[in-house]
Amino acid sequence: MTVFNPWEMACQQLDMVADKLNLDKGIHAKLRHCKRALIVSVPIWMDDDTVEVFEGYRVQHNLERGPAKGGIRYHPDVTLDEVKALAMWMTWKCAVVNIPYGGAKGGVVCDPTKMSLKEIEKLTRRLTSEISIIIGPEKDIPAPDVNTNPQVMSWIMDTYSMGVGYSAPGVVTGKPIEIGGSLGRHTATGRGAMLVIHEAMKHLKMKPSDTRIAIQGFGNVGSSLARYLHELGCPVVAVTDVSGGLFNEKGLDVPALLAHVERQPQRLIAGFDGGDHLAGEPAANEALFKLDVEILAPCALENQITADNAGNIRARIIAEGANGPTTPEADVILHENGVLVLPDILTNAGGVTVSYFEWVQDLQSIFWDLESIDRELTRIMTRSFHEVMAIAEREQCDLRLAAYMLGVNRVATAVKLRGVFP
Repeated sequence: MTVFNPWEMACQQLDMVADKLNLDKGIHAKLRHCKRALIVSVPIWMDDDTVEVFEGYRVQHNLERGPAKGGIRYHPDVTLDEVKALAMWMTWKCAVVNIPYGGAKGGVVCDPTKMSLKEIEKLTRRLTSEISIIIGPEKDIPAPDVNTNPQVMSWIMDTYSMGVGYSAPGVVTGKPIEIGGSLGRHTATGRGAMLVIHEAMKHLKMKPSDTRIAIQGFGNVGSSLARYLHELGCPVVAVTDVSGGLFNEKGLDVPALLAHVERQPQRLIAGFDGGDHLAGEPAANEALFKLDVEILAPCALENQITADNAGNIRARIIAEGANGPTTPEADVILHENGVLVLPDILTNAGGVTVSYFEWVQDLQSIFWDLESIDRELTRIMTRSFHEVMAIAEREQCDLRLAAYMLGVNRVATAVKLRGVFP
């Protein structure tokens, strides 16, 4: 089996669209490199009075269209190449929905499930102090990602504010409402994905009641997507998380499942009695990918749909709630099998879109109501879907290539206009 490297995959995707766009070689070369990558040591006192040193990263891929934007994840498998790839994907994502950000990403190699809340707070505050030289409301605005949340963003905002001597809510997004967060931010990625899926369903003349959904991952994105698709009238027949899988061919009781997860300390689906369980994450995901459903939504980590399992997928649509869940080799197989892939840089862009709304509100100290936020999110996601679909139909290509053509072209235009310093 080929060893997966997310950075090589991201560059491969860029190379493909560069050929399609006949991209200037100099611009192509610039986009193939990250502007800066910061590696930091994060030493903290653990609860047992020992010192442990973690490694952290903050990568900024491109700043041509505005300050950098991207989440921070805490995970034992974080690597520099993964963070670089995620930063590049963020650049394209922001450009696809046409918001004035460049792409960034951050991460710490750690296992937060084995750390106390106090240890996670110490880790977050020390990380913030180490990366504060390159983040800020005008420079780089972090956000939640895998295993981080509004509380982590609160600690980042507070630590950064102590350093500059005044409250700086615009340094992060995804904060609690009480300290400058935005209404609708927590569920924005799931809501944005639902909007893209709904437009795709209308394009293919699919009725919600006849559209069965399977979701891999039931964290913030997967659970929000399940909720919105259930409200749309789609039967959610299967979900998985790290505790295993849950299946009900008649459709899960999504509100009851969400309430169950909310009550669990680890926020897992295990123990819910509204469907058949399959224990073990690898086995559950393998079974999920083989289900006879209309839509499969991978909402976990990257490198989930590969050449090894793409041929088993029976879904009509794959909606990428996660970043980079499908490899280029799998894309070829899916395209040949007639599967419509709604690419990550379009489908999960709702989160960064409402993060942009939050940042604007913080800078202006004027806050919007939820109706205004939902209306603007719907407008942007719907417009972006149709822009990507129009390119796909014109160029006779899949939606991923079309989305990349849209995003990369916008960034390349900015690079050309700004030129090369000095």
